Amino acid sequence: MSQPSLRHRLSSLISSEQAVSDLRSYFGTGPLDEAVPFTFTGRRFEHLAGGGDRQAVANVVTADDLIAVQTLSVRVPAEVALDLLEGDLGVRLSELLSSVRFDIDMADAEAADLAEGSPAHTAWRVLCDRPGIGWVTAGKILARKRPRLLPVYDQVVRCLLGRPASFWLDLHGALRADDRALHRDLTALRQAAGLPATVSALRVCDVVVWMHHRTDHRKRSCTGT
Repeated sequence: MSQPSLRHRLSSLISSEQAVSDLRSYFGTGPLDEAVPFTFTGRRFEHLAGGGDRQAVANVVTADDLIAVQTLSVRVPAEVALDLLEGDLGVRLSELLSSVRFDIDMADAEAADLAEGSPAHTAWRVLCDRPGIGWVTAGKILARKRPRLLPVYDQVVRCLLGRPASFWLDLHGALRADDRALHRDLTALRQAAGLPATVSALRVCDVVVWMHHRTDHRKRSCTGT
């Protein structure tokens, strides 16, 4: 039997009773009579220093961005960080980011905006080529700069959802299917969890998936792909 499509797998996760409680636990939201501890530093990823996609800094990697990615348990090596802040790498990335829209959701983008050879994909490749920056860290840096357009995708999410040839394009297709039904469900889930609109639909999706699988992922008997 073939596996369910990515859209159906994500729909099942975000429609579960666990989804709202996981989001509230992660971001520390919830009714005033509920004691929800701030246990996940990632709750500050998109909001630290006003966000990485605010217009003044949308095309520049800042020190705030480098701290923000640390909240997602990755670290940019010092030499690469300096190159991003003061060197040629930062200049190159700024050139690429200037061609990547910061005011659009993935569901409203075109496949060409995410495909191999696009400025966004090229930026990811440029980062991946630097010592100490793997595919996860590269993706998290770009998700900080373009949280509405580019997703966080790490080992936990990949373990549960698999390894498509292009996660960006597969997720894009899932979000656009059935007149963007999954995207609408994610924004409704964001509202149900009491999160601000500055938390993108992509981030809601990432957190739901990550929270669902993070414990099992740590076990040797992990059932992920």
